Amino acid sequence: MSDTVKQKARRQLVLMFGIAALSLGGSSLLFYLSQSGVWGTTNNGKFVQPPVDATTLQVVDGNGRPAADAHVWWLWVVRETPCDTACDQALHQLRQLHVLLNRDAERVVRALVSPTGTPDPALEQKYPGLRFLAGNTSALEPGIYIVDPIGNLVLRYPVETPGKAVLQDLKRLLKVSQIG
Repeated sequence: MSDTVKQKARRQLVLMFGIAALSLGGSSLLFYLSQSGVWGTTNNGKFVQPPVDATTLQVVDGNGRPAADAHVWWLWVVRETPCDTACDQALHQLRQLHVLLNRDAERVVRALVSPTGTPDPALEQKYPGLRFLAGNTSALEPGIYIVDPIGNLVLRYPVETPGKAVLQDLKRLLKVSQIG
């Protein structure tokens, strides 16, 4: 082999490794930039980190059945104490949000999760269709949660969050969901 052929082959080899290193470096840079928050996310709520499952919280309905077995999306209002004004307002927003879901409303169930899960007659009358669930709420921050049909807590919102933010995220989740 002549020297010019060897030099040409070396240039091609260096060029191939350079392209591979450039693409690997560029993709790594984009990944770390997206993780650091340079680009925004489309969700309004905060992802539940670390991931939590409804079965680990031992969330059950009034009959003792696990809530995760319902195969529907859930909107939970989680409270440690009896429902106060903020909780009542959150339940009101969730009822309005449920109506705004239109045809997807049957895919979503609203619930108040507390340590005892005892139904409150005043809340039952005020918010028809509201379910009362019992579970280990001490493991969660009080707030509004979107729970997927498998039982994974997906997004969390403070109780004071406007319903529009929850509605946008829930509609997006229902649109792309292959389950429930």
